[in-house]
Amino acid sequence: MTAGRRHLAPLIAVLALAQVLAFGAHAALASTPEHAAPAPPNSTAAPAPQAQRQPAPAKIAPTSSPAGPIALSNERTATTWAHPVEEVGIRARPLVSSRTIARTHLATEDGFPDTYLLLSSLTDAHGRVWVRMRIPGRPNGRVGWVTRDALGEFHVTHWMIVISLGGRRLRAYNKGRLRFTAPVGVGKPSTPTPTGHFWIRELFRITDRSNLYYPYAIGTSAYSTLTDWPGGGVVGIHGDLGQPRLVPGAPSHGCVRMHAADISWLAQRVQLGTPVHIVR
Repeated sequence: MTAGRRHLAPLIAVLALAQVLAFGAHAALASTPEHAAPAPPNSTAAPAPQAQRQPAPAKIAPTSSPAGPIALSNERTATTWAHPVEEVGIRARPLVSSRTIARTHLATEDGFPDTYLLLSSLTDAHGRVWVRMRIPGRPNGRVGWVTRDALGEFHVTHWMIVISLGGRRLRAYNKGRLRFTAPVGVGKPSTPTPTGHFWIRELFRITDRSNLYYPYAIGTSAYSTLTDWPGGGVVGIHGDLGQPRLVPGAPSHGCVRMHAADISWLAQRVQLGTPVHIVR
């Protein structure tokens, strides 16, 4: 070996050792799966034996699960109501395939925008919002479902009316507090005032003193036994028909009569959608 080569020998040995160490480190990394080097271009990597034995998982389309019902009214201190914006079928259940038990109406028998008392809402698996509501008309006491888009803006009233047939008395509450009480005339035994959970569908003032219903008439969702009565037998709360001495009493065909001063007080405060509970 020449003198020049003797001087270079240590450097060559160091470089050789570095190559060995570098190759060993690269081999160690390549043997670790999470650090595996990508395959060279135009090459096909062989799948691992486990991947060959197990098929790829099936793709599942995302779906939304139905949300639980949300209460809209307790029919005591807070009650939600709305006018319908279209005439649609009212379903027995919150399903488009469910049977139709009634239809919404845009107007009452007197031509006023109809009013529906809303009980609760829920969202189905398809994201469709349903509203459970009370249905006016015979038979009294039905409930059903419509989709949210069939109804207009939601409103809330804090009033509640309770009419006691036996006590011949009306009581009005606001936010659960008794605010007013008055004697009433109710249906006679042959044409009784129906009991149940109802609400105010329409409310209008009568300025003509010669009108028997003066000074206010409140249309409810209750229907009397008189199917041939003008307007279909809607049970109303109105004036005393010029017979104040019959209040309190049981003189009517199913409607509720009040003295003029009493119904004036009531009608100027309660709102559409106000629940009317008629009890024995």
